[in-house]
Amino acid sequence: MNVGRARQKLRTRQLLLETAASLLAAGKRPTVTDAADAAGVSRRTAYRYFPTAAKLHADAALEKLRPAMEAAIDASAQGTDVKDLEARLDGVANNMQRLAIENETLLRTMIHETVLTVPAAVEPRRGGRRLDWIESAVNPLRKQIGSASYKRLVCALALCTGIEALLVLRDICGLSTDEITHVSQWMCRAMVRESRRGRRSELRRRK
Repeated sequence: MNVGRARQKLRTRQLLLETAASLLAAGKRPTVTDAADAAGVSRRTAYRYFPTAAKLHADAALEKLRPAMEAAIDASAQGTDVKDLEARLDGVANNMQRLAIENETLLRTMIHETVLTVPAAVEPRRGGRRLDWIESAVNPLRKQIGSASYKRLVCALALCTGIEALLVLRDICGLSTDEITHVSQWMCRAMVRESRRGRRSELRRRK
């Protein structure tokens, strides 16, 4: 696929998300057809991006938090000091858990639809924004800990945040909203510290 085509697909998907978000904000529960018609996008195209209304609603709800998430990351310290990284991760975890709690019904529906379908191949099926936000927060660590450790850290942090963490902490552990956020933040900080500690140990062994 050429670059122009790829960008057009991203613009079309973004238009559908923004249109759906506006309809949801107005108190409506748009179908995929409703969003396509309001956005001036063909219904067939819209269904390729969002096969169900639940998927559309969940992604639109997630999209609403992007400006706040990006602003919080940009406003935080950008150094590589562990305190700077932990401060950024605290903001990421706080905002992601707030999003998950505010949109819990939609996200539970999305989880339900996802887990009932066995994927044809092992590939990401959702959660792209989560990885983007996490990488924005911990990217300074990439050179410090190496590519393999960095990838492992990002994957581990993805497990500490979002709807999956909420399900465990609320349904299994019975935590309150504030406790859920605090535990998620604690897990994120612990992962960063362990990654840095592991890298230092590895370097000492090589000497």
